[in-house]
Amino acid sequence: MLGILYFLLGVKMNSKNIVIVDDDELVISALKTLLKLEDFSNANFFTSPVKALEYIKEEKPALILSDFMMPEMNGFEFLSQAKKIHPEISMILLTGYADKENAIKAINEVGLYKYIEKPWDNDDLIMNIKNGIERTDLIAQLQQKVKELDCANQKLEKYSHNLEELVAEKTADLLSANSKLSGIINYSADGIIIIDEKGKIESVNPAAENLIGIAKETLETMNFSNISNYKNKTEFKTALKEEPEIMLKDCYILNSLRDKSIPVEINFAYIETDKYEELRRYVGIIRDISAQKETDRLREDFIATLTHDMRTPLLAAIQTLKFFLDGSVGELDEKQTLLLSTMKKSNEDLLGLVNALLEVYRYEAGKLNLCKTDFSFNALVNQVYKELEPLAQNKNIEFVMNMQEDDLVINADRSEIRRVILNLCSNAIKYTNPDGKVVLDINEQNGDVIFSVTDNGNGIPKEDIPNLFNRFSQGTNQKRSTGTGLGLYLSRQIIEAHNGKIWLESKAAKGSQFSFLLTDVKTSKKYAKVE
Repeated sequence: MLGILYFLLGVKMNSKNIVIVDDDELVISALKTLLKLEDFSNANFFTSPVKALEYIKEEKPALILSDFMMPEMNGFEFLSQAKKIHPEISMILLTGYADKENAIKAINEVGLYKYIEKPWDNDDLIMNIKNGIERTDLIAQLQQKVKELDCANQKLEKYSHNLEELVAEKTADLLSANSKLSGIINYSADGIIIIDEKGKIESVNPAAENLIGIAKETLETMNFSNISNYKNKTEFKTALKEEPEIMLKDCYILNSLRDKSIPVEINFAYIETDKYEELRRYVGIIRDISAQKETDRLREDFIATLTHDMRTPLLAAIQTLKFFLDGSVGELDEKQTLLLSTMKKSNEDLLGLVNALLEVYRYEAGKLNLCKTDFSFNALVNQVYKELEPLAQNKNIEFVMNMQEDDLVINADRSEIRRVILNLCSNAIKYTNPDGKVVLDINEQNGDVIFSVTDNGNGIPKEDIPNLFNRFSQGTNQKRSTGTGLGLYLSRQIIEAHNGKIWLESKAAKGSQFSFLLTDVKTSKKYAKVE
C-alpha cells in the first residue's frame, strides 16, 4: 500500500530528508548502516541536538528521529523545540524501557508520532520511518487542501456568477481527498473507532471489526463499555466531556469470536464539530499490544528466574563470611576482619537488591496475594519506631511518634504494611541532616487511616515529585542516594493493592512529608494497649 501510494503521487520516499539525533556514536553508526542498506539517500545525522535545531531551521525534514537521553537537552526538550519550528513534521522518539512513561508523556504533550523502545527491531524501525514520512506528506497534502479551500471561498465571493461551476470543481477535489482518506482508514493496520461523549459507538474501520470480532452494523448499536475493560472508568467518562486527548493504557478489548481479552492502547482525540452539536465526539486509534505484553512477560520471567537463582549462592556466601567473622574458623587480625566485613556488607546489599526485584516482579505479575488479618496498627508503628530509634539517635535526630490513645485495629496485610512504614521512616531518617527532626503521625476518621512521616531535611524539588514513585527513581535529579530506587515504587504497589493512596508533599530546603491512606480498614476488635 505504501509503495503504491508514493508511486501514484510521483514521490520517491527514500530521497526524503531525515534528521537523526543521538549522542551515542555507536547508535549513529548502526542507523547509518541500516538506512544505507534501505537506500535512504538523504539522511542527516547529529550527535548534538543544538546543531540539529540549527539545521532544521534552514532545511525542512520529512521526519525527525531522536534519542531520549542526551547531555545538552533530552529528547523531550529537543522535539518540543523542533515541533515549534515544524509542527507538521512526524517525530519518533527512541527510548529505553525505563523511560517508557516519559515517552508516553511526550506523545501526549508534544504530539509525537510514535516512540520506539531500544533495542529496536530493524524491520519495525524502517516501517515506522516510512509510515512517519507518509504521515508528514499526508498532513502537508491536507494543509494544502485547506489552503485550496480557502482560495475557493475567496473565489466564490468574487465570482458568484460562476458558483455552480466552482462548487462542482471543489466538490470533485473534496471527493478525491475523501477517497484518499477513506483508503487510509480502511487499510490502516490499527483499529479506528469514533464514539460520542457517552461512549456510544458511531463508526469503526475494518481493523477494529477484526480486533473486536463483531460486525460494524452491530458495533454501531453498542457502547464502548460493552466491548472494553479498563481501569478508572469514572475518570474516563469525565475526560470525555472535558479533555482534548485521552490515553487508555490499561485497557482490554473483549473479542467475542476468540473469547479472549486483547491488551490494547487507545489514544482518543477530540473531533472539532459544529458548535451547535449536543455531544462531543472522539476518534480513537486502537493498537494491539499483545506481542509487546508477551515480550514484557518473558523479560520479567527471565529477571525473576535469574534473581531467584542468585539468592541461594548469596545466602551461602553471607553465611560463610559470618563463620569467618565470628571466629568459628580461627582468629582474624584487624585487616582481615575489615576486608571480610566489607565483603559481607556488599553481599547483603546485593541480596537486598535481588529481594527487591523479586518483590517488584511478584506485584507486577499479580503473583503476590495479600494476606489480610486484623492487627493493632498502633503496635505495628510502635515496633518500627523502636527498631529505627537507634539510627535516629546516631544522628542526634529528634524522633517523635504521635498517635491516638485508643488502640487502632485494622484489617490489612501486616507484613506488607510494615514494609511501607519501615521504608518511609528509614528514608526520612536517612535524608534528614544531623540534629534534625522526624515526626510520625497516625490519624483515623470514619474507618479510614492516614499515616504520615514528616522530616525537616533538604526536601525534594517540585519537578522531581511526579517521578518519585516510579521504578528505579532516586527521588531527585540531584541524586539523593545510591540505592535501588525500588523502595518507594514497592510502597506504592503495596498501598494501591490495598485500594489506598500514597503521596508526597515537599518543599526544597524545608523538608518532606510522605503519607498513605487506607480506606475502610478499621475493625471493631480490641487489642492490648500499646506501651
